Amino acid sequence: MGVTVGAAVAETVRVVWASEGRSRDTRARAEAAGFEDLETLRAVTSVADAVVSVCPPHGAQALAEAVAETGYDGLYLDANAVSPATALEIGQAAVGSGARPVDGGIVGPPAVRPGTTRLYLSGDGAPEMASLFAGSPLEAIDLGAEIGAASALKMCYAGFTKGSAALLLALRAAARAYGVEDGLLGEWARSQPDLEKRSTRSASATAPKAWRFAGEMDEIADTLAAAGLPEGFHRGAAEAYRRLAGFRGEAGAVPVDDVIAALLGGGGSPGGGS
Repeated sequence: MGVTVGAAVAETVRVVWASEGRSRDTRARAEAAGFEDLETLRAVTSVADAVVSVCPPHGAQALAEAVAETGYDGLYLDANAVSPATALEIGQAAVGSGARPVDGGIVGPPAVRPGTTRLYLSGDGAPEMASLFAGSPLEAIDLGAEIGAASALKMCYAGFTKGSAALLLALRAAARAYGVEDGLLGEWARSQPDLEKRSTRSASATAPKAWRFAGEMDEIADTLAAAGLPEGFHRGAAEAYRRLAGFRGEAGAVPVDDVIAALLGGGGSPGGGS
């Protein structure tokens, strides 16, 4: 996702990045996109007018603090899947060095084609940040609200899309554990004909990324709890995704049978049989 955000503006904006400590795959993606490698984070912040953070939720706060330690004082867009409360903490970290925080939430696939992906923005610097993406494949939408609003929208959206995928896979795994999977698939075919294919697609699409979806589910749970709503479902979804962390980096489609086995932890039936 991150490389496509940079690529979306590369024709009109100088895009720089820091290769220090990054993986071979990340380096290859950045080079293919034509980004200018300044090697270190401090070198990047010394020339950048805007910094965009797109990373797994658990690393968002640390990255903001690392940028602040360089003395960066430009626009800082945190476009990560975090709760409104975490977005506020990240904004405060950015302000500590004089930066102008912008809250962001990305909805959709990597921004390759126009019309597929939206970048929701909030905060005083949102209009200026949105202008950078004007006419690009990534549609920037200024919510006209304070820091936290864009993250709240992202949490509410992903709470269903990724949360429902975890629920669907967990229920199919439960049906297998109880020995009624064939019966469930038969009933789905009659009353919910899309669900078997959807569960197979969910296994293939989510398993390689589950290691970072777990943190996102926890952030969604925090979002719901702060609004006085039940948080338990998304805590459960986080645990389901943690059980799939072993599929990280899988290049091909992950079979639904492998995902079900991972969710069940290799255990037998609920009654203790094998």
